[in-house]
Amino acid sequence: MSQELLDLIAEKINTLQGADTIEEAKLNFHKPMIILASQNWDLNTVNVLRTDEFLQFDFLSCVSAIDYEEHMEVIYNFYSTTLDHYLYVKVKTPRGNPVIISLEPVYKAADYMEREIYDLMGIDFTGHWNLKRILLPDEWEGHPLRKDYVTDKKALGLD
Repeated sequence: MSQELLDLIAEKINTLQGADTIEEAKLNFHKPMIILASQNWDLNTVNVLRTDEFLQFDFLSCVSAIDYEEHMEVIYNFYSTTLDHYLYVKVKTPRGNPVIISLEPVYKAADYMEREIYDLMGIDFTGHWNLKRILLPDEWEGHPLRKDYVTDKKALGLD
């Protein structure tokens, strides 16, 4: 079933966006996973994932991010409570200008998760209604989970 679901997801996205949209589609621990560039990740695609009668990914369970030095990725974990299947979507964004569309207009659960990623990783989620720091003080400089973040160990009492 998982391979059939992956093929269906890839077909729907390729029909909507074009044949070269998906960088990679594979099973990850028997669960479908697709990798896209940020310019190919839009709300039309997200709405298809949520509303298509054969997909119905109505639950966004987790949003996380990884700094790979050469690029950054945001990972979305979707689940269909109706059809009992999963999908992982990895969206790559350039490290120098990390920008991805916000899923908050479609999945309200994305609100705080996107703010946390913005706060700690510096990824900008365009279209988010209230993208500001959530964990660190407003005056904090930089994003401490990025690999290029410079820590003043003496100021933090870590020297």
